[in-house]
Amino acid sequence: MTNHDFITIPVADGTEIDAYVAFPEKKGPSPAIIVVQEAYGVNAHIRNVTERLCKEGYVAIAPDIFHRTGKRLEIPYNDFAAAMPHYQAISKAGLEADLKAVYTWLQTQSAVEHDKIASVGYCLGGRVSFLANAILPLSAAISYYGGGLETLTDEAVNLHGPQLFFWGGKDKHVTKEKRDAILHAVDSAGKNYSYAVFSLADHAFNCDDRPSYNPDAAKEAWALSLAFLANKMK
Repeated sequence: MTNHDFITIPVADGTEIDAYVAFPEKKGPSPAIIVVQEAYGVNAHIRNVTERLCKEGYVAIAPDIFHRTGKRLEIPYNDFAAAMPHYQAISKAGLEADLKAVYTWLQTQSAVEHDKIASVGYCLGGRVSFLANAILPLSAAISYYGGGLETLTDEAVNLHGPQLFFWGGKDKHVTKEKRDAILHAVDSAGKNYSYAVFSLADHAFNCDDRPSYNPDAAKEAWALSLAFLANKMK
């Protein structure tokens, strides 16, 4: 396997999940980050995020969470209708099985610092990153404009590591009411969290392949993400 490649990992439910993994070139174990896709697959943008994190010194792995309905799908950003069947088919139980399988695989890797694992996710992945922090003993987790986070308020008490949230102030998908619901839950649970709202940014402001890309917000969120991960993991 090269430093950047797809691998296949067995899942407890009898399925197999492909994941794009990138290993730093440095010798010795590194902290690891699970990178969770948007609703469009482990596409070029998500692979790029994975590689950028790798360049920062992390083992980064992006699992294909649509694997039960299609392998390594790359759906165009302007065709959400094509993503919907796969989006609707995912389940909490399936996601938990996938996340546990990826975490278990990371625990077997000599290149990974086994007690320093985090997650980061975008949109759909933002919700899954939060779920990962609730079911895995993560050091930290980041959710970029997580769609549906308000449906996971009951998981706030289970968070393991500090949680960082990013939102766009102009995001019509994730409204202020939805943001407030998850923040209230995490706050009430007494968990360690931080958040930033970029008032002029829209949904998916981090993705430079989408019309909603906001370079300033993306750059600042990336810097905050790296500082957050460094504080919690290094």
